[in-house]
Amino acid sequence: MLESLRRIVQEVNNAQDLEQALNIIVGRVKQAVGADVCSVYLNDFENHRHVLQATEGLRADAVGRVRLEMGRGLIGLVSERAEPINLDDAANHPRYECIIDTGEERYHGFLGAPIIQNRKVLGVLVLRQRRRRHFGEDEVTFVMTLASQLAGAITFARTSGELARLQDDGIPQRFLPGLAASPGIGIGMAVVVYPPADLNAVPDRRPDDPDAEMRDFRRAVDDVARDLDRFAARTQVHLSAEDMALFDAWRLMLESDTLIDGTLSRISGGNWAPGALRETIAEHAKVFDNMDDAYLRERASDVRDLGRCILMHLQNQTAAPIQYPAQTILVGDEISAMQIADVPRERLVGIVSTTGSGSSHVGILARGMGVPAAMGVSDLPVSRIEGREMVVDGYRGRVYVSPGPAVRFEYQRLAEDDAALTNELQTLRHLPAETTDGYLIPLYLNTGLVSEARPLGIEESGGVGLYRTELPFIVRDSFPGEAAQMENYRHVLELFAPRPVTIRTLDIGGDKPLPYFPMQEANPFLGWRGIRITLDQPEIFLTQVRAILRAAIGLDNLRLLLPMISTVGEVDDALLLIQRAHDELLEEGYQVKMPPIGVMIEVPAAVYQTEALARRVDFLSVGTNDLTQYLLAVDRNNPHVAKLYNEYHPAVLRALLQILTGARLHGREVSVCGEMAGDPLATFLLLGMGVHSLSMGAGGLLRVKRVIRSISRARAREVLRVALECEDAGAVRRLLLDALEAVGLGALVRPGK
Repeated sequence: MLESLRRIVQEVNNAQDLEQALNIIVGRVKQAVGADVCSVYLNDFENHRHVLQATEGLRADAVGRVRLEMGRGLIGLVSERAEPINLDDAANHPRYECIIDTGEERYHGFLGAPIIQNRKVLGVLVLRQRRRRHFGEDEVTFVMTLASQLAGAITFARTSGELARLQDDGIPQRFLPGLAASPGIGIGMAVVVYPPADLNAVPDRRPDDPDAEMRDFRRAVDDVARDLDRFAARTQVHLSAEDMALFDAWRLMLESDTLIDGTLSRISGGNWAPGALRETIAEHAKVFDNMDDAYLRERASDVRDLGRCILMHLQNQTAAPIQYPAQTILVGDEISAMQIADVPRERLVGIVSTTGSGSSHVGILARGMGVPAAMGVSDLPVSRIEGREMVVDGYRGRVYVSPGPAVRFEYQRLAEDDAALTNELQTLRHLPAETTDGYLIPLYLNTGLVSEARPLGIEESGGVGLYRTELPFIVRDSFPGEAAQMENYRHVLELFAPRPVTIRTLDIGGDKPLPYFPMQEANPFLGWRGIRITLDQPEIFLTQVRAILRAAIGLDNLRLLLPMISTVGEVDDALLLIQRAHDELLEEGYQVKMPPIGVMIEVPAAVYQTEALARRVDFLSVGTNDLTQYLLAVDRNNPHVAKLYNEYHPAVLRALLQILTGARLHGREVSVCGEMAGDPLATFLLLGMGVHSLSMGAGGLLRVKRVIRSISRARAREVLRVALECEDAGAVRRLLLDALEAVGLGALVRPGK
C-alpha cells in the first residue's frame, strides 16, 4: 500500500489540472483499496453545497450535477466533524441519504475522509462498498494521506479561479423569471421529464401491409384512451369537475375525425402508421399554433402530446418507472397532464416548464390541484438540473435552482405562511361573498369544458358567467349539427341548474380558425371574428342558437351572450336572428323560452356606445382581457410589448366606469368576466365601481371571496376614488397593495407580509 501511495502522489503532483488530479485519485484509490466506489465531493461555500466533482463507480453524468445542501447526509457529517467516519453499515445511519441521481445502489460499507487545509474542510473523499465492510486502520490512513495531497491542489485551483470554472454549471444563482401559472410556494427536488417518443424523428416508409398498420394504429389509440381513463381516475379526488373535464377534451381530440380518419387516409395513401401519424399531428397542431388566442394556442401542445402517446404504443415502448422524491418538483420543456398525473399527489410540490403559460392545460391543472407552478421559464437549462433542490414561486413566476441558505430559509417561512392562508381560505367554503356592510356579489365561473361524468366539484360558484363554445367546434372535422350541440349545452345547463349559465355564442374567426373553415388575415385581431363571422354566415348562428334554446327547455337557467360587439347594428341583426330561431322552434312544437340576452363589451367602440347597447339587451359582460388589449394597443402574448399590458391603466379604469354609467341609465346589470375579475387586488376597484357580479377561473373564487368578506363597499369606493387620481398603472397597483395589506390580506397576491 505504501508503494501505491507513493505512485498515486506522484501522479497527482504531475496532473495538469485539478480535474485530472481528482480523476486520478478516485480511480487509483478504488483499485488500491478494492472498494466498489470512490468519489470526491468538494464544498462550494458560496452556494452552501457539496458538489460531486469526481467518481469511479457511480454514473459519470452525475459529476458536477449532483449537489447536496451543505450539511446533508453522511458527506455533510464528515464535513461538519472534520474527521473520518468509518461505518460497516452506513445504510442504517440516521444521516444516510441514498442519492438516486448517481445511480448508486444501497451501499453498506462507508469511509469518508475530510479534505482539510488550514483547518478548513474543502471537501470529502469517499469510499463505498455494497457489502458490509469496516475499512482497516491502514486503509483509513492511506485515504487520509491522499486527501491531504488533494487539499493543496484544491486551494490553488480556488485562488486561480479554476475551481470556480469547474463548478460553474451555467445556472445563474439569481432567480430565473417565468410566468406565474399557479400561486403558492414549492420547495423540493427537481425531477426532469421529457417526451418518451419523438414524432419529428419518424421517417416516411411504405407499409408492407396497410391493413395491419391500420389495425396497429387503432389499437394504439385504444391504449391511449385507456391510459387517459386511468389517469383521470387517479386524479379525480384532487380535481374539480371543471378541471376533470380537461380529460374529456383530450378524449374528444383523441377520437376526432381529423386524427383518426386523417391518419388512416395517409396509411391508405402509402405511408406506414408512425409516418402517417406524424403528418396528421403536425397538420392538426398547426391549426392551434396559428391562433392568436392564448388559451386555444396552448392546445397545440395537447395535440402533440397525444401524438407522442400514440407513437409510444405503436412502438411498444414502456417508459421506465420514475422514482419520485417526497418533495418532487416536476420540470420539463413541455410537461403533459399525464406526466403530472403519474406523480403521487402527496409528493408533488411544484411544476416548472420552459414553455407554456397560465392558460395551458398544465397551468390549469396545477391551479386545480393547488400545486405551485411557473411556466415559460425559458432560461432554465433543463438537462442539468435533475436532482437539484429548487424553489418555485408561483406568485411571481420565479424559479431558484440550488438556492442559497438565506433564500431557502425565507421561502420556507413563506411556504408555511402560504399553508396557513390556504387552510384559512378553506373555512370560506359555502359562505356568501358578502361585504362587511351586507352587499352580496355573486361569483361565477368561466369555463369552456364541463364533464358530464361526475357531479360539480366547485360548489362555490353561483353559476357560469361565461361558457365558451369554441372547443367542441375546433376539435371536429366539420361544423357540429344542432343535435350534437344541444347535447353539449344541455350537460352544462343541467349540471348547474338552477344556477344561471351564460352561454356565449361562437367566438371564432381570424385568430381562432377552424380546421374546416380556414381563413388567412394579415391582422386577425382586427379581422373577421366573433359576431362578425356568425352574422355573415347566419346558418351557423341559427343552428347554434336553436341548439342552445332547445337545451334550456324545462331548466330556465340560460343566459345568452353575444361576443365581439362593435356596433348597435350587429346587436339588432343578432336579435332578429335569435327571435327567428325562437319562433321556428315554437312552430316546430318545442316549448322554448326567450332567455335574457347580453353583449360583451371588449372593444373600445362598444364602451362609447354602452347606453345604446344597454337599451337593446338585458345585461352587459365586460371582457377585460381584450378590452385592455384594444385600449392599450398591446398584444400581451408579444414578449416585446407584453409588459405594457396592464389592467390597472387609468384608461381601463375610466372605460369600466363609463360602461357602468351607461348601463345604469337603463337598469342593466354589468358582469366582469376577464382575468381582472379573479384578481384579489382588482376586487377593491370593481366593488367600488358597483359591478354586479364577477366571473373567473375556479382558482380565484376563494381568494376573491376573502377580500369581499373583509371590506365594506364604502371602503372600496374610497380606494377607487384615490385610484382614479393616479396617473399611471404602477401607482394604482401600489395603492391596491397597500389597501390589501391594511386588511391583512397581502399574502393573497404575493408571499410574505
